[in-house]
Amino acid sequence: MSELKYRRVLLKLSGEALAGEKGSGIDPDTVQLICKEIADVARLGVQLALVIGGGNIFRGLSTSAKGMDRSNADYIGMLATVMNAVAVQDALEKMDCPTRVLSAIDIRELCEPYIHRRAIRHMEKGRIIICAAGTGNPYFTTDTAAALRGTELKCDAIIKATKVDGVYDKDPMKHSDAVRFDELSYDETLRRHLKVMDATAITLAQENSVPVIVCSMFGGHIKRVVCGEAAGTIVKGE
Repeated sequence: MSELKYRRVLLKLSGEALAGEKGSGIDPDTVQLICKEIADVARLGVQLALVIGGGNIFRGLSTSAKGMDRSNADYIGMLATVMNAVAVQDALEKMDCPTRVLSAIDIRELCEPYIHRRAIRHMEKGRIIICAAGTGNPYFTTDTAAALRGTELKCDAIIKATKVDGVYDKDPMKHSDAVRFDELSYDETLRRHLKVMDATAITLAQENSVPVIVCSMFGGHIKRVVCGEAAGTIVKGE
């Protein structure tokens, strides 16, 4: 394991990633592809915790803007993350990767309750933990949940795996002249309102000096990041 730069990692995936080209719901083929990337990283000996969004099924913030009570909308969004977590667990275990889904809300028939010390013990035993239901509280995003779990689990880095290979000054899907950043400070990320994670998540990472790395979820980029290669954009202190 001497080649690893990051030995314990929080990996944040968007819910939309699981939908693939369908745009919504859970696409089994896409889940398989993503989980193969995760399994390759786990086999290096990296201790992995995952946080997955729920936007492929339900988006609390956008729904509350249409009239639903924000708290109720956010709780429904938390349930969506549990569904995604179980789908990812199923795919990973078919690849012989032991996993545990740990939920911030109590759903004992499907998953264990999130308990900090138990989560760390699972990772020490080589199990991939999938942290579901966000923080368990409304008004907090899964980005913030990722920063929270990454901090309290004493992860060496938070990796946000996306459809693009880093952070750009503008949307690279819409602008051919978009420029990718290799490195950013927390302050610059916040000042420029760059879409890395929401401001609460970045601030939490900054206060605890946890680097945030944005990279592509495909093509072995996550594996390259944990081995210390420059395969995305790193957000860290100056």
